[in-house]
Amino acid sequence: MLRRVIAASVMLPFVLTGCAHNDSFAQQGMFARQDAGFGETVVVAEGGAESSVTPVPVAWGTTEVSVGHIKGPRAVAEEDGPYLLDSGDKLRIFVYGQPSLSRLYTVDHDGKISVPLIGHVHARGKTTASLEGTIKARLGTQYVKDPHVTVDIQQNRPFFILGEIRAAGQYPYVSGMTIQSAIAIAGGFSERANERKFQITRRINGVIEKLEVPSDYVVMPGDTIQVYERWF
Repeated sequence: MLRRVIAASVMLPFVLTGCAHNDSFAQQGMFARQDAGFGETVVVAEGGAESSVTPVPVAWGTTEVSVGHIKGPRAVAEEDGPYLLDSGDKLRIFVYGQPSLSRLYTVDHDGKISVPLIGHVHARGKTTASLEGTIKARLGTQYVKDPHVTVDIQQNRPFFILGEIRAAGQYPYVSGMTIQSAIAIAGGFSERANERKFQITRRINGVIEKLEVPSDYVVMPGDTIQVYERWF
């Protein structure tokens, strides 16, 4: 009987604050689902990605939410938005009637490409369509009358893989690849590798973020994958 009373007193603040958490999640395009596990809630974002959150009691009637690890795969969906250019992307730019301008360009470390006549053009964070418009506008002001410009991605920037794999390093990105296929490209796991949990370091809107992900998580160009060591 004593054990039941203690359990009820611990759960009460979580019940009282549950509605507040759901309101907060709703503002971020998420909804909360209570799992069978004690004190665990699964937050489901738009598109189906799930993260676990664990309420941490701070004082009677108040809680803090600590966002946990991603629990399921997250494919590249339409809501992720168009592909944004960054350092290492190789572009094929064609300007109709201008063979000296039509060639391959690589986005440099500063996020720029160097185009004859108009000089450095900022490419980082732009879509190919946006870059087309920038080049067309700058050429059309004084160098080429009514220029027709197309920009295509010749090769995505590479991804990097470190840790407990046989051949760490930099590799060309393949569209739609997952952690599992990236490890295969790098020669497979080492004998000490943790084959269940991985970390991705990714730049999102100019901010570097670290994500704990499963093996079927989709890799993006420029990602750095860390394969952990197994401790048992």
